[in-house]
This record gives sequence, C-alpha cells and structure tokens, in this order.
Amino acid sequence: MAAKVEIYTWSTCPFCIRAKSLLKRKEIDFIEYSVDGDEEAREKMAHRGDGRRSVPQIFINDVHIGGCDDIYALESQGKLDELLA
Repeated sequence: MAAKVEIYTWSTCPFCIRAKSLLKRKEIDFIEYSVDGDEEAREKMAHRGDGRRSVPQIFINDVHIGGCDDIYALESQGKLDELLA
C-alpha cells in the first residue's frame, strides 16, 4: 500500500513547486491543499504542523515531516523512500 502524502502549498511558492517536483519525479501521488488566501486552511495546516505557517508543509501517513528542505534532506539521507513505501 502506498503512503498517504499531503502537501499544503501556495500556488506561486518556489519551495512548494520544488517539493512537488520531487514527489512527481518519484511518481508519488499526493493530496495538495492550496492555502492561497485561505486563512482557515492555513490555520488547519499550522495546527497539524506544530505551529508552522510557512509553505510547503508536508505530511506522510499523517506524520508531519516539514517543508521543502526537510523532504530533500530525507531524500539525500536515503530515508524518504522508506517513508513512502
């Protein structure tokens, strides 16, 4: 069974685009929540993401893994594939 991947984004955010690009390269399906101008959605994201209000915020199997730098760090450490399995 594939991991459930969720990502909160802002449409013009370069870090969001970069994080989604990594997931697409790995052929990982993900649920995207756009928080563009939606304060309620951003509050939900912050609540789930330990208060973080920056985008992207990424969750794998309902576990908060962080933002763009965090997902690329997991990839470079060889740990991302384990989480996505």
